[in-house]
Amino acid sequence: MDATAIGNGALHSNGAGADTKGKPIKCKAAVAHGPGEALVMEEVEVAPPARMEVRLKVLFTSICHTDLSAWKGENELQRKFPRILGHEAAGVVESVGEGVEDLAPGDHVVPIFTGECGACTYCESSKSNLCKTYRVNPFKSTMVTDGGTRFTMIDRSSGARNPVYHFLNTSTFAEYTVIDSACAVKINPKAPLEKMRVGAAWNTANVSKGSTVAIFGLGAIGLAVAEGARLRGASRIIGVDINPEKFSKGKEMGITDFINSKASGKPVHEVIMEMTDGGVDYSFECTGITDVLREAFVSTHDGWGLTVVLGIHAMPRMLPLHPMELFDGRRITGCVFGDFKGKSQLPEIVEKCMQGEININFDGFITQEMPFADINKAFQLLEEGKSLRCLLHV
Repeated sequence: MDATAIGNGALHSNGAGADTKGKPIKCKAAVAHGPGEALVMEEVEVAPPARMEVRLKVLFTSICHTDLSAWKGENELQRKFPRILGHEAAGVVESVGEGVEDLAPGDHVVPIFTGECGACTYCESSKSNLCKTYRVNPFKSTMVTDGGTRFTMIDRSSGARNPVYHFLNTSTFAEYTVIDSACAVKINPKAPLEKMRVGAAWNTANVSKGSTVAIFGLGAIGLAVAEGARLRGASRIIGVDINPEKFSKGKEMGITDFINSKASGKPVHEVIMEMTDGGVDYSFECTGITDVLREAFVSTHDGWGLTVVLGIHAMPRMLPLHPMELFDGRRITGCVFGDFKGKSQLPEIVEKCMQGEININFDGFITQEMPFADINKAFQLLEEGKSLRCLLHV
């Protein structure tokens, strides 16, 4: 369907039209009812957007290990069910709530899990991409405006109307979703929505030309780091993983050397030290495994090495290093959304990609495409290590 038609009142795929503004919309959503339970395609009611919120028609969504971890309930304190997961998507604005001035029906948008209000001290600072109110919060499961949800579902046995909880400010495993306007980024309508989604190497670490990089974990995040390091001109990009089947895809994304950590015969950091004469300039931990984080940290060169943490780590595990080790000059930092400010900086990146100033291999990240109804199959492929990004057509 022509996306502009959605904003101009043409019929939606579920029969909703121009008269949906200010009214609930019934649609399909993949609802998680408990840890590890198969997602159920349910009919949910999506309320109109409240003040400073927008309702989106989701056109494409995909799954990453953050969704997988939340679905499994790996962090008990973050469990909240029933819930609509999903945080990587693209779509079109269906309607906007009171006070929203920068978005309008028909706008092409990318939902972001860490928002930008543009007015708080964090947003006004060039030192952070966090926001006081709309920053990513894995414990949050309701909307900022009133602490309620915009999703409800009718209990089949009792007929009661029950809330369905939100996830990472986005909840994109649904045909429609409501998000804070601070978490919706307007992009060029000519940009391919299915490819909107390489920030950590590009921005956080500021990888310099000719430098050496080690990436621990060659899933979608790790390969995005490889692509960013390649674009930055890194001379050597070492990929570390336990699955050798990922190496061919890694080469396509710019990785120059591979280490199978299961078959290396010695600690990976020792192998990297020998390969690089003392360690890499930058390492990226993309697994969420504490022991791997330790290896990533000690794989960097003393004096100037920087480790960037990208993996989602289970609580209450702590950093696997002694404070005195920092006196050797190695540094460690975390990264959210590549340290980019989503609303103010992402549109510029999209424009540069469209104009050929940044040549990102978007197609390399999409390994499968499926209809939304096959979402459980997509989860299975990701869990089995057979998928990087499965693009779901909603």
